[in-house]
Amino acid sequence: MPSTEKIPFEQLPQTVLELKQEISGLKTLITGLIHNKPEDNTDQWMNIEQLRAYHPDRPARSTIYDWVCQNRIPVHKDGKKLRFLKSEIDQWLSGGKIKTREELEVHAYNHIKHKTR
Repeated sequence: MPSTEKIPFEQLPQTVLELKQEISGLKTLITGLIHNKPEDNTDQWMNIEQLRAYHPDRPARSTIYDWVCQNRIPVHKDGKKLRFLKSEIDQWLSGGKIKTREELEVHAYNHIKHKTR
């Protein structure tokens, strides 16, 4: 809450100096926040070890290879190297939600409806 007390004329130079110092400190804080802000729109590539460390269950290498062979996990291959995009892994992890009975029934209905055409 701003102070409503009157500042005597003799104290104006000191008060202005204090205000300038406070503003300078605020500018420094704001600049630091802006420059240290992580980029939300940049994606990150991960290898198998990085994926293992990132995944909440810390799966074994063999488990990840199984997922890749079964096409259960989004992967990019460069020769023999496997690479994973963090955004795709995040989407894949969040997609593991168990469907409710109602959601399963709607999915089954739509599947049957599509097959009968």
